[in-house]
Amino acid sequence: MEENIVIREGSWAELGETASEIRRVVFIEEQQVPLEEEWDGRDSECRHFLAVRGEMALGTARLLPDGHIGRVAVLREARGLGIGVALMQAAIASARRLGHAQVELAAQTHALAFYENLGFTAFGEVFMDAGIPHRNMRLSLHG
Repeated sequence: MEENIVIREGSWAELGETASEIRRVVFIEEQQVPLEEEWDGRDSECRHFLAVRGEMALGTARLLPDGHIGRVAVLREARGLGIGVALMQAAIASARRLGHAQVELAAQTHALAFYENLGFTAFGEVFMDAGIPHRNMRLSLHG
């Protein structure tokens, strides 16, 4: 990852305004996810992560209280810089600090290899979410 990119961790109150703009661009505009599916009402209970270069936020992710990681989004112009990996590493480290035994996520099927490279294993069948095929994946935090 570029060394001038920093990952910030915080609450929705702290990071939500910026995170929601990234999610709007990536999920609602690019991927055509319906508004009501993107804004599920759970953000206030999550830990949020922002990848920032200077004053520009480039990516976001969230960690739910049950150890699910979700809403991993990187702006198109910042893809390929290692930001997704850095966001995932921050979310995994946060889950470990919070005492979770494992983390899970629902990966878009085109991103399975990305998560496999981070140590995640797919399980269960492919399913549709917001019109996009997904598979559940998990990573044990023991050992």
